[in-house]
Amino acid sequence: MPDIQETFSAFKPKKIITRAIIVIIVLIVIFGAFGTIGAGERGILLQFGAVQETVFGEGLYFKIPFIQHVVKVDVKIQKDEVPATASSKDLQVVTSRIALNYHLDPQSVNKVWQEVGSSYNTRIIAPAIQEAVKATTAKFTAEELITKREQVKDEIKANLSERLLAHSMIVDEFNIIDFDFSRAFNEAIEQKVTAEQLKLKAERDLERIKIEKDQQITQAEAKAQAIQIEAQALRANAQVVELRWIEKWDGKTPQYWGGASPFIGINR
Repeated sequence: MPDIQETFSAFKPKKIITRAIIVIIVLIVIFGAFGTIGAGERGILLQFGAVQETVFGEGLYFKIPFIQHVVKVDVKIQKDEVPATASSKDLQVVTSRIALNYHLDPQSVNKVWQEVGSSYNTRIIAPAIQEAVKATTAKFTAEELITKREQVKDEIKANLSERLLAHSMIVDEFNIIDFDFSRAFNEAIEQKVTAEQLKLKAERDLERIKIEKDQQITQAEAKAQAIQIEAQALRANAQVVELRWIEKWDGKTPQYWGGASPFIGINR
C-alpha cells in the first residue's frame, strides 16, 4: 500500500497539463508563423489590421503569429460581362453588352485592398465601364456605332484602361458583344436600307435602258447605212433592179400582161 501512495504522490497531473499546454502553444506558434501562397495569388500582409507594404508572392511566407495576418488575393485574369446604356451623338438611346477581361496589378494588390477592399468589382469596375461607354458613345451617331464598330471598341478600351489603371487594375481584353437601339431607330434603318436598294435598282434599270437604246441606235444606223449603200448600187447599175425583181418573182405572170413573159426583150 505505501508503494501505491508513493507512486501517486510522484505523479503530478498539473505539471503534465502545463507542459502539454506549452507544447500546443509552441506548435501553434510554429505552424501559425508559416503559410503558402498559391499560383495566381498574392499575399497582403496585415499587422494589427493595418495594410503593410510587403506583398508575398507565390510560395512559402513567414509572419508573426497573433500580430500579423495574411490575406490572399487573386491576380489571375478575371472576366466581367455587364450591360451599359448610353446616348449617341444624335441622341439615340443605345444599349450594349460589354465583356471585359482584367487583372489586378500583382505589385499593387495591397494598395487595392487598402483603398477599395474586396468589393473592387462593384465599386470600381462596373462604374468605370458605364462611364467609358457613355463618354465614347456620345462622340458617334447611332449609325456610326454600327459602321465604325471597331473604332468605337478601341476608344472605349483606351478610356477604360486609363480609368482602371489609376486603381492598379489592368485591362487585358475588351469586346462589345452587341449594340441594341430603339424600335423607331431600327425601323428607320430598315427603311433607309430599302430606299437605298430601290435606288440601286433604279440606277441599274436606267443603265440597262441606256445600253438597250445605244444598241437600237447602232442597229438603226447600220441598217440605214446598208440601205444607202444598196440605193447607191441600184442607181449605178439598173440591171441590179431587174435582178432584185427576179429574186422576188413567184413565177406567175400578171393578168394585165396578157400572159406574156415579163422577161421578153431582156438582153442577155
